[in-house]
Amino acid sequence: MQTELITQLNDFLWSYVLVVALIGCGLWFTVKTRFVQFRMVGEMVRLLTDAALPGGKNGKHISSFQAFAVSVATRVGTGNLAGVATAIAIGGPGAVFWMWVIALIGSATAFVESTLGQLYKQHHDESFIGGPAYYIRRGLHSKWMSVLFAVLITVTFGLSYNSIQSNTICGAMNEAFGWSPLWVGVVLTVLSLVIVFGGIHRIARVSSVLVPVMAIGYFVLALVVVVLNIEQVPHVLKLIVSNAFGFGQVAGGGLGATMMNGIKRGLFSNEAGEGSAPNVAATAAVTHPVKQGLIQSLGVFTDTLLVCSCTAFVILISGLYATPGLNGIALTQSALQSEVGSFGPVFVAVAIFLFAFSSIIGNYYYGEANIRFLTNNARVMTVYRLLSGGVMVMFGALSTLELVWNLGDLCMALLTACNLVAIVILGRYAFRLLDDYRRQRRAGIKEPVFHRSQLPEIDRELDCWV
Repeated sequence: MQTELITQLNDFLWSYVLVVALIGCGLWFTVKTRFVQFRMVGEMVRLLTDAALPGGKNGKHISSFQAFAVSVATRVGTGNLAGVATAIAIGGPGAVFWMWVIALIGSATAFVESTLGQLYKQHHDESFIGGPAYYIRRGLHSKWMSVLFAVLITVTFGLSYNSIQSNTICGAMNEAFGWSPLWVGVVLTVLSLVIVFGGIHRIARVSSVLVPVMAIGYFVLALVVVVLNIEQVPHVLKLIVSNAFGFGQVAGGGLGATMMNGIKRGLFSNEAGEGSAPNVAATAAVTHPVKQGLIQSLGVFTDTLLVCSCTAFVILISGLYATPGLNGIALTQSALQSEVGSFGPVFVAVAIFLFAFSSIIGNYYYGEANIRFLTNNARVMTVYRLLSGGVMVMFGALSTLELVWNLGDLCMALLTACNLVAIVILGRYAFRLLDDYRRQRRAGIKEPVFHRSQLPEIDRELDCWV
């Protein structure tokens, strides 16, 4: 009964609110920025070599590339492997088309929110901190809305998304090795609690090496499968496009299911408009806020158009997407097994463990950062740590795939709606900053510089950019 109620609420939000809002905002930002995500791809790539400004801990701040790497590391994972499979299993092959659409237009949304995250960032512990809670408080002068966002992102990432990560790990281990979700869940819970209560720095350093290596390894493996089946690519593309509008649907049963699942899973994967990436973007030390807007826009392309597409092509080439009862990470593992043998499910199980476990750490810190925005009460933080690293990890291990994804979709819908309202109102500053950046580049300035006096009407609201 509870699952059915959550499903109905999700269907309402995604059918009548979020789909229209995401596409509408993406198109609006695309037009107002004069197609920034297409016209400035070269500049995005150039900025990957942009050095950090001097200062910060050990005399060095976080650079554009480091912020890009962190954001891609948090994006690439469960959404790319399990989320894509879920979208195809429920919405059919056409869901991939709508994942592409939300990435192409959503990258403009990512540009706006991350530029605002940079603009309204604040000094913190010899570095910077920021995100939607900060630009809502400073830009909209709305305490209640900033508090609402901080609560929503804490619940979404620190609690709900951690159950998805745990559920995916348990499903992958069960598929590859036959291990019981109960005992895998117990081990995950213990490891997570150890980390969130003090052991995170060493494990985070290890993860920062293993996760990128595993991500590259998975991408190469999926790419090899696609190349070896290159003759099937035209058929796969035709299948995706013909099913995108509900025609000849194998699964899902219509345009609504195809669009909703493609957009939901695309957003879960690339996070464009969700309000998470600005938290990372705000930490970079750059000469102009637009630089991080462009960098995070490139991150959306990298996540969805490259990694998600590889997963989708492997699944569609295998032909297993219409198999009854095969969904989520099990579908991805079965598809790879059909192409590369028994090595496929084992590789995916190890990869998803690293991806999802590092995401549990990252999700926890999204919540912690926003709880610190709300309060410095040590008891509140202790309760949050127990819920995030303990209760929700175990809940995800023992719950069904449908329940954890439905809860995640509901939280994601509410979080995204709150952020979209803020960036639509504040977007005019991102547009002005982009015009200034382009003007300086046309004048031959290689590294455009922003000073807060350039926006005199909000000068007092900006903590940095002196």
